[in-house]
Amino acid sequence: MRRGMLVASIAGLALVAAACTPSVTVENQPLPADGQPSGIAVSGVGKVTGTPDTLTMSFGVRVLADSVSIAVDRAAASAVAVIAALEGSGVASEDIQTTNYAIYPQYDWRNDRQVLLGYEVTNTVTAKIRDIGSAGTTIDAVSTAAGDDVTVSGVSFSIEDNEELLAAARQAAWDDAKTKADQLAELGGVTLGTPVTISESFSSSRPPIAFDDFAVEEAAGLDVITPITPGQQEVAVTVEVQFSIDA
Repeated sequence: MRRGMLVASIAGLALVAAACTPSVTVENQPLPADGQPSGIAVSGVGKVTGTPDTLTMSFGVRVLADSVSIAVDRAAASAVAVIAALEGSGVASEDIQTTNYAIYPQYDWRNDRQVLLGYEVTNTVTAKIRDIGSAGTTIDAVSTAAGDDVTVSGVSFSIEDNEELLAAARQAAWDDAKTKADQLAELGGVTLGTPVTISESFSSSRPPIAFDDFAVEEAAGLDVITPITPGQQEVAVTVEVQFSIDA
């Protein structure tokens, strides 16, 4: 028996098995000259839904000053404060990565001529917050530490502890494919053989969530914790299986 390669990455907490209606083919022919196997080809689908366990956010500082040196020094101090606040909130140092650093002159047009406003320095780090329950407190701590220099550019949720759910989703997809193959074999009056090829793929139904910088800054000035709601994510796993037909 030849085996196909199983390749998958999936996430979720609660399994929802769902059958879809992909195209299927039934063949009962000798192996063709091109070497491609014949038999019963089916698709099986398993769906996994669950609560994300990891939050990824971009924290940064943006400073405008009259000179590059002043802007660099002030941005550096604020960036150090951001990183310290993240680590002080329980974010591991290996989960904090610098993703952007830039220095640009800023101009404005006044009376039909360009006027230098100053020099802007931006420094951004991406952090993975693995304790989503503390995410709001972490955001507020960073906002307080960096003050008016703080920036927050985005939010995305993911499920990284997914081994058990991956196995469950794969099982559901396999059961779906096998049920279809058994029915097709019965309808065709043939005996279903062993799997000849197996492949797996997945797709996520939820894109990253946009996040408003100003919402964080406004919340930081109040005696409340910024609310973070991870919601649910769904990933569909598809298993493509080709079974042989026993004589």
